[in-house]
Amino acid sequence: MRTGLIALTLSCFVCLHASSQTLTLVTEDYPPFNIVHPKTGAITGIATEKVRELMRRSAQTYSLNAYPWARAFQMARIDANTCVFSTARTPEREAMFKWIGPLVKNNWVIFGRAGDSRKPQSLEDLRPYVMGTYRNDAIGEFLTLKGFKTELANTDSDNPQKLLYGRFDFWATGELLGNTILKNQNLGKKIVPLFQFHQSDMYLACHPEMAQERIERYNQLLKQMELDGSVAKIEKKYK
Repeated sequence: MRTGLIALTLSCFVCLHASSQTLTLVTEDYPPFNIVHPKTGAITGIATEKVRELMRRSAQTYSLNAYPWARAFQMARIDANTCVFSTARTPEREAMFKWIGPLVKNNWVIFGRAGDSRKPQSLEDLRPYVMGTYRNDAIGEFLTLKGFKTELANTDSDNPQKLLYGRFDFWATGELLGNTILKNQNLGKKIVPLFQFHQSDMYLACHPEMAQERIERYNQLLKQMELDGSVAKIEKKYK
């Protein structure tokens, strides 16, 4: 009994010590899930607000910064006490991180030029063509693993102009992100969605050495947020 009590006390001490360390959170500009405001640099969005509320409920001190996705993703892979969002949870990434979520669902969609006479209706129809994605994005990884030809941009916002200039044939991206980029670039009439080909759950992905007790605690708090209506309230703000 005494041995069990000592073990429990030690476990609690480790959890408290870990929680007292500032957690490094990193993300990218991926509206409406993560939105980096161009003038102020403030970070909002559906997933961001959920993560902020999660940190508040856990009394966790944290920093939050946005970077190009490839950098943010790599930081969470190599830097202890670091988490990245919103990260698609795929079989290829499963062992790279410990996972908190899901935070949001992301529809993957193919976009094409409005005047293009080619009308693909499925991924298999796209075998002869090149699709634009961006570096370290789950959509590009998915397509590459399935043997499709892709061209990778540094950021997804570069892809509409590359599509219009004929650098590739079709653009594969998240539905809401793609529509937001097109709206911001005033290209909604020149580039149109063709079909959805997948849906992914997106998570807060943490460095694999993070204590499992912390991961479980964050997931419990996120579940409480769903049950008490906080998640639905945040989502409603962005509809």
